[in-house]
Amino acid sequence: MELNADFSVRAVVHSARMPWVPSPMAGVERRMLDRIGEEVARATSIVRYAPGSHFSPHTHDGGEEFLVLEGVFSDEHGDFPAGTYIRNPPTSRHTPGSAPGCVLFVKLWQFDLQDRTDVRIETSDRAFAPVPGRDGVSAQLLFRDAREIVRLEHWASNAAVHLVPGNGAELLVLKGSCVENGETFAPLSWLRLPPGATLNAVAGPNGCDLWIKTGHLGLPAIRPPG
Repeated sequence: MELNADFSVRAVVHSARMPWVPSPMAGVERRMLDRIGEEVARATSIVRYAPGSHFSPHTHDGGEEFLVLEGVFSDEHGDFPAGTYIRNPPTSRHTPGSAPGCVLFVKLWQFDLQDRTDVRIETSDRAFAPVPGRDGVSAQLLFRDAREIVRLEHWASNAAVHLVPGNGAELLVLKGSCVENGETFAPLSWLRLPPGATLNAVAGPNGCDLWIKTGHLGLPAIRPPG
């Protein structure tokens, strides 16, 4: 399967408008944003666990990155409420599930395959800091390495936001709204801008909270074998 697989063009998915599609695991559904591959895939998705559902134990050969959007996600490492950001690097193994149910924003097979850095951050416990040179924007850094920068951003009410990310950018609206390229982005709207593109957006009247990643789209895509 290939979905939004051309990383040289702008891609948009308003995932809150999409139906949930069952995964091979009972009680786990998803909305696909981009994908290269079948069940083992380079993929970006919104994933929903029904109460009491879980996956079988498995290893993430290509790594797994996710943000808990709703509910509580659990595995051998603990219980992680909404707002938790997690990176399970290549070769990590776990048995994920959720007693009350949860919704996640998930990215698979998008790591440096030599990365072994575990990250678990409860973002609700951390402060946002103003971003120099970007009026109306504050941010919370989640991860940085030579490949990419991942952060949460808050855009103030009606803020005009300009960003030249160089090697592309990927954004997911978490709260509030914004307008980019004449298009309105509400919660769970996803935007991917290719290398060389510029972000020009205006936050809505209630501001906008986003997950944003930059730098990664200018690198060769890591793809699963097969």
